[in-house]
Amino acid sequence: MDTQFQHRMLPQATHDELARQNFVNSLKGYLTSQITPGNKAIYEKRLKPQFEQEHQRSPQDRHEVRRLMQHEPYYRMWGALRRTTQEMMWDSVNTSVDRQLADLIEQAQDKVTPLGSLTLNADLKIPAYHTAVDIHCMPGGYHSEYTENDIAAGAIYDRGVYVYVMGRLGPMNDDLGQSVVRNYLQPQHPNFRPRKILDIGCSVGHSTLPYVDAYPEAEVYAIDVAAPMLRYAHARAEALGKRVHFSQQNGESIDFPDESFDLIVSHILLHEASPPAIANILRECYRLLAPGGLMVHVEAPLYQNMEPYSAFMFDWETQNNNEPWWSAMRDLDLVALTSQAGFEADKITPTVAATGGWKGTSQGGGFGSRGNWFLLVASK
Repeated sequence: MDTQFQHRMLPQATHDELARQNFVNSLKGYLTSQITPGNKAIYEKRLKPQFEQEHQRSPQDRHEVRRLMQHEPYYRMWGALRRTTQEMMWDSVNTSVDRQLADLIEQAQDKVTPLGSLTLNADLKIPAYHTAVDIHCMPGGYHSEYTENDIAAGAIYDRGVYVYVMGRLGPMNDDLGQSVVRNYLQPQHPNFRPRKILDIGCSVGHSTLPYVDAYPEAEVYAIDVAAPMLRYAHARAEALGKRVHFSQQNGESIDFPDESFDLIVSHILLHEASPPAIANILRECYRLLAPGGLMVHVEAPLYQNMEPYSAFMFDWETQNNNEPWWSAMRDLDLVALTSQAGFEADKITPTVAATGGWKGTSQGGGFGSRGNWFLLVASK
């Protein structure tokens, strides 16, 4: 695991805390390289041939593969270990953040004139699809607050994501934004110069900041429902010298005038929302997008481009990692939903962007592996 970029808001681990995080990283790597392949061997050598003999065809989708695999002791052992590493990872990071939380909160307070801004809304109702579970098994989820000016969720997420993906999103955890900018927008739209940019569901701004660098003359706005994430996002951006205007808003109902933005983006947001919420988000994007503007939603690969076994393994997130909408989003006709939101059919372009190619391989699911991100692109 390469070294995460150090900035003044990043939680600093003690020797023992770092040892625990490195152990989790090593265990995840061992599962990836040594244990995960055994699942496919069981499927290919025994379960699939048995199914084909009985049904005179191969399994057609991830659901049929799951019915074959779900009671296999080896697969259940692998899944239990993988879930355990997820819980161990959050625990190792939580300990570090809790120890220095008071100092981090103090550090987050504006001591000089800020470059950007932070606007919170204490009356905002956090949507039920966000509060129903601790997403990614992160204790308390993204929105929970336990002290005044709490930033714990953001600090935990910043370090936790890096450990979770074993550095595969790069030293700044910004591979999604970088991939969109470098591997899609700049080569496909080299003359595109957005004046105002909106990032929906920005969390701590990992994927927001590449747009600040790529379009230095643009005003960059970023919204999220979670106040602790936004406080940390603002402090992190300021620490890195990046001007972003953060505000606490729900992507289903955004408080900006019609046609305010030339570029609207999101990064692995859609699978965190329910299908009705996704439809609302797309409608808001259409309302907010200026003529000639672009909308780009980034997601991990969709099932439609995978063979059944790979889709089944990818779907582990839904079944075991508190990602209730992971599969539901991938079963939607996103092009049809985008059209229903108001975009013209010939201006909707599902495509891909190559990832940044950071070291590491996929653990049989999740995100951050080498390959391509799925992009839902539309213009107005």
